[in-house]
Amino acid sequence: MQSSTPQDHGSLAADGAANAHDPYAALRFREFRYLIGASFLLNAALSIQQVAVGYALYRITGDPLSLGLIGLAEAIPFIALALFGGHLADRRDKRALMRASLCVVFLATSLLALISQPEIRAALSQTAWLWAVYLSIGVLGLARGVLSPAAAALRAFLVPRTAYPSAATWSSTLFQAASILGPVAGGLAYAGLGLTGALLLTLALTVFAERLVARIAPRPAPADPQMRAPIWQSLREGLAYVRRTKIIFYAITLDMFSVLFGGVVAILPVFAEDILRIGPEGLGVLRSAPALGAMLTVLACTWLSPIRHAWRNLLLAVAGFGMATLVFAVSERLWLSAAALFLTGVFDSISVVIRQTILQMIPPDHLRGRVQAVNSIFISSSNELGAFESGLAARLMGAVPSVLFGGAMTLAVVAVVWQRSRALLAVRLAPRS
Repeated sequence: MQSSTPQDHGSLAADGAANAHDPYAALRFREFRYLIGASFLLNAALSIQQVAVGYALYRITGDPLSLGLIGLAEAIPFIALALFGGHLADRRDKRALMRASLCVVFLATSLLALISQPEIRAALSQTAWLWAVYLSIGVLGLARGVLSPAAAALRAFLVPRTAYPSAATWSSTLFQAASILGPVAGGLAYAGLGLTGALLLTLALTVFAERLVARIAPRPAPADPQMRAPIWQSLREGLAYVRRTKIIFYAITLDMFSVLFGGVVAILPVFAEDILRIGPEGLGVLRSAPALGAMLTVLACTWLSPIRHAWRNLLLAVAGFGMATLVFAVSERLWLSAAALFLTGVFDSISVVIRQTILQMIPPDHLRGRVQAVNSIFISSSNELGAFESGLAARLMGAVPSVLFGGAMTLAVVAVVWQRSRALLAVRLAPRS
């Protein structure tokens, strides 16, 4: 499949008639559809892999810390590379960076599929096999360190500014759809095909994602004299911009700490196996519940935008996330646990739409990759570090007390950020044409 040319798609103005009040504005641009389609397939693939690998590791080790170490194995290389990945996204063809990163994802998953073969697992000690798994996850973290800022920066070049809120909404919708279907597919694939079968499905979806990215026209970096600045000066410039732009800094901080302390996804295998006793299929249901709530809410946001009172809504959403986490901690029934996780997805999706709109509308074009990289470091890596924190806390406190602690810390973070950011309550976001 050949890459398309700019002429295939037409200019943004010609394709678009993008309207800030049009909920489908971003979907009217073909290359944006390719991008979110590829993101959907990749996120579904990674969700399948996470469910299958996480459940297999917990069944083998019986130790919740082994689940937390999955997050740590991905977070360390991701954090190490993400800011440099943002530097590359501001200076190189973003589409080419995405394609190269997807090839690395394919190789890392291939390694996981190889070592999951029964004869190879039998030939290795449990410790050696676990190290091989964590190494493969670490390679995925390296790939995401380049892929994440490149994809986020590219999105802003595929639609006009008036369609940025719509682009943020539909990107979140497809992400949540993948987070619903991926875990369910992962649980079913693991139950029916085993770990190897689930990983082969992941490989197939990754290939399809790369083919969609290949249909986007190349996006060379814009000419800018600052591009010749030394790399460390470039990286400092991105960090300094985030630090002095309060609405970006506090939005990232708020979400980072709420995810770091309030996330429970990493230890869901413990609840599925030991507390609710619902098996891998039930684990898939629990993993999908927050994404279902998020997707329905994001779809509602296409008509009822949370942007008008953005900062107030962001604070309320993160507080609601913390409360729903506390309900999940004390639940002993599948329906209540799934309902609480559904609500975490509802509240999380509101914060995601607001934060993505802020990150699309405010940074200048020549800083987008680096700003998105800083966001990725503090948000995406907080998922993995939060997974490690969850696994470690569950081992030290027990699963239920660790989740109660996380929910309480989330509410404390909201209170501190609210005290420090009251001036942002007056901010009104509006797309510029």
